[in-house]
Amino acid sequence: MSDKKPGMLRRLLRFLGSLVRIARTVLSTLLLLIFIAMLASLFGGELKPLPEHALLRLAPTGTLVEQRSYADPRELLGPGGGPAPETRVADLVEAIGAAATDPRITGITLELDELTGGGLDKLETVGQTLAAFSAGGKPVIAIGDSYTQSQYYLASFADEIHLNPFGNVLLTGLGSYHLYFKEALDKLRINFHVFRVGTYKDAVEPFIGTGMSDASREHTRAWLAELWHAVATGIEGRRHLAAGAIDDYVDHADTKLAAANGDGAQLARQSGLVDHVSTRPEILTRLRALAGKGGDERDYGYVELREYLTHLNLRKPANAGRPKIGVLVASGVMYDGDQQAGAIGGDSLARLIRQTREKAAIKALVLRIDSPGGSAFAADLVRQELLATQAEGIPVVVSMGTVAASGGYWIAAEADEIWAEPTTITGSIGVFGMVPTFEDTLAAVGIHNDGVGTSPFAGALRLDRPMSEPAARLIQGSVDNLYRRFVSLVATGRDMDVATVDGIAQGRVWTGRQALERGLVDHLGNLDAAVAAAAHRAGVENYETVPIEPPLDFRERFIRQLMESGELPQAGSVAPATSLSARFGELLRLLVRSSASDWMTAARHGVFLHCLECGSL
Repeated sequence: MSDKKPGMLRRLLRFLGSLVRIARTVLSTLLLLIFIAMLASLFGGELKPLPEHALLRLAPTGTLVEQRSYADPRELLGPGGGPAPETRVADLVEAIGAAATDPRITGITLELDELTGGGLDKLETVGQTLAAFSAGGKPVIAIGDSYTQSQYYLASFADEIHLNPFGNVLLTGLGSYHLYFKEALDKLRINFHVFRVGTYKDAVEPFIGTGMSDASREHTRAWLAELWHAVATGIEGRRHLAAGAIDDYVDHADTKLAAANGDGAQLARQSGLVDHVSTRPEILTRLRALAGKGGDERDYGYVELREYLTHLNLRKPANAGRPKIGVLVASGVMYDGDQQAGAIGGDSLARLIRQTREKAAIKALVLRIDSPGGSAFAADLVRQELLATQAEGIPVVVSMGTVAASGGYWIAAEADEIWAEPTTITGSIGVFGMVPTFEDTLAAVGIHNDGVGTSPFAGALRLDRPMSEPAARLIQGSVDNLYRRFVSLVATGRDMDVATVDGIAQGRVWTGRQALERGLVDHLGNLDAAVAAAAHRAGVENYETVPIEPPLDFRERFIRQLMESGELPQAGSVAPATSLSARFGELLRLLVRSSASDWMTAARHGVFLHCLECGSL
């Protein structure tokens, strides 16, 4: 080996290389520290102790939900600024319940301007929790620039309702109005082949007519009237109004407003809907009288919902060893395969039930359903796993939310016990399928299909060819068979005879109260009542309720934390679409996941246990 020392140039290059490596290491460390600091500022930071006297400020945004929808990271950078905001009912209930016995919380402010809606059951659940809080002697004060119907229904549980002088209370009643596409489809020369069982299974009507059928109008009017009666009488009772006062306010809104010289705020006060017409400075004076001036740039002394929940989580005792009642939420439309939160995947939900049964030490399972149904195949996968859970000696109790209809009722029917809210939309025991064909559309632009096959069904289910009579009979036979299976499993699960079930089925929609009268559910009550019933069936006391959710990876946990921290922009507060145009898109998403040839395999896909009507509230 040579003893010759490296030259000056080589030593310089080595020195520069060492500097580059050191700089790279320092830069990487700095970036890591900056990232950690960002996380700490978002999720951690200095958790200040709660003040000795403060109001709990509840300002729900977006829609009230049982389960937050999955937030796709790609949406966060999109033009909409991220997914539409949602507020979990369980978070509100937990905070209100804890605040009722917390001496530091002197009352609740309910700011509802950013609330865009929620099913009646969700509004009622939060409202009843507020009523229990108020019964303890602490005030609940609702504040609004104006009130929509959903906002006002929740505000009616408050002790004081304040309305801005420029505001109004807009009550309109309930309605179910849809778009009908038959003439447009005719002009586009698209042939929709419809197959259904059930006189009242009206989800297909927009594609075969220009308006409601008599049967659809009959049952829709019935369940809407039932729900509106619950809304109106509930408000009248809480506001100490005469019977019929709400109907009078809604039905004569135009003449009443004219008599009030167009002043909607004064009309609301004269009608007994609000207690005070208050400017923002007047409201601030009222709140400061209750909680004093706030610190940290807060106008009055309050704690935010997320802040309060963080403190509650720090104080939660360990519950190791206590028997566990699992609560699993099934929310959204049912699709085949795996789905993220906000929709129900037949495979993913069935797998979660199976894993819970095999790995989790739970004594009973409560399935909270908030779904209008969807894929029949997905619904049956879930049903099979629930039956297997019961076979292992684990009680299964169903709790119905806003809607548990069609496929939602399919998975509920054989539970050990079914609980519904009085306003739950359920039933819709019927089946339909639709296959569009485009042969006339293509022919109009000079495109034709021709060929040969070895059987009458070869090519018979192509979307670019006319549907043959044998193919139509094949599909209708599959739909008929699925309806018979639906009625049979309901009869078995509810201990009824098939003829009785068929008489209350036919695709008809019922409210929870009506379903109880017809034997489709066992009890009326909320989720807590269903959990208590499950514990009783399991023979356990002093139990712990545990949510059953799929594990989140780091990315999903990070996005959820960002969303909950409020650091990410949210999409504008737009009321949820209730027109059939929105639900038409939903149905098309179901259809495109199917192929017409799947009808040949006993209609695994393309047959739907879905209640489009149920999405109108």
